[in-house]
Amino acid sequence: MVSVIVCTYNREKYIGTCLEHLASQTANPKDYEVLIIDNKSTDNTANIAKKFIEENPSVQAQYLLEENQGHTYARNRGIKEANGKYLSFIDDDAFVEQNFIKGIMEYFSNHIHVQALGGKIIPEYETGRPKWMSKFLLPLVSALDMGSSPKRFKGSKFPIGANMSFRKEVFEKYGLFDVELGRRGSELEGGDEKEVFIRLKRNNEEIHYVPTVVVKHIIPEKRIKIDYIKGLALGVGTSERKRLKKSSFSETAKKIWSESIKFAGTIVLFFAYTLQLRFQASFMLLRFRLWVLKGLLF
Repeated sequence: MVSVIVCTYNREKYIGTCLEHLASQTANPKDYEVLIIDNKSTDNTANIAKKFIEENPSVQAQYLLEENQGHTYARNRGIKEANGKYLSFIDDDAFVEQNFIKGIMEYFSNHIHVQALGGKIIPEYETGRPKWMSKFLLPLVSALDMGSSPKRFKGSKFPIGANMSFRKEVFEKYGLFDVELGRRGSELEGGDEKEVFIRLKRNNEEIHYVPTVVVKHIIPEKRIKIDYIKGLALGVGTSERKRLKKSSFSETAKKIWSESIKFAGTIVLFFAYTLQLRFQASFMLLRFRLWVLKGLLF
């Protein structure tokens, strides 16, 4: 069985459609369950989720309220409640394609050495792709497309939380999500899934990109506004600072070197885009990198 864990907070606009896509799978309904983990929503999210369960008796779905505020608390609650052999996490504003469940089951079944996978994430902009967007900033909208062939996530690459799946024993062996990381309410810190994938990579576990496991991720207007991007960048920096407090000296040194390389690369890209007269893209790249450094250092 696949346990799809949908952690949600104040998503009344999208949660219904998210769940409808999970009800329209090509997989046998007996082969998966849907766990809706409500992280103390204050809007109509709970009523929409409960109505979905009532109107879709063929879907094995549960609504669960997680009182501890924080994305990692909700994710960990989902892990504890899950009955599946494979655990899949999607965002509450992500809409899965019809073969989503089947793709997860088949890939894990056919690749017994793979412990986690990340699928393709296609951004759906409600108000159009912003002019400042470049391929280097696509992770800001949780976009992921590494081609049409499966491959291993190497180096510093890892799946994105809007579409990631694990064998359940991963959490039994390596522990749950770190509750000191991740988003809380409307705050924009993250880093919780990255920290889990780092644990797996330290132990040479295989994590694969699987292009047949696809979600479309809604990008509302507020997510491409400057204030939101700034908050997200600062959150990236502060979450990395928290994570590094528990890391070794060598890992911290590697991070400092990595950030130095990224900053140098950003300067090169800034001039390259400027020469192409893509001024909005060049300045956003530079501003984003400076905001990340500010969060990391201060």
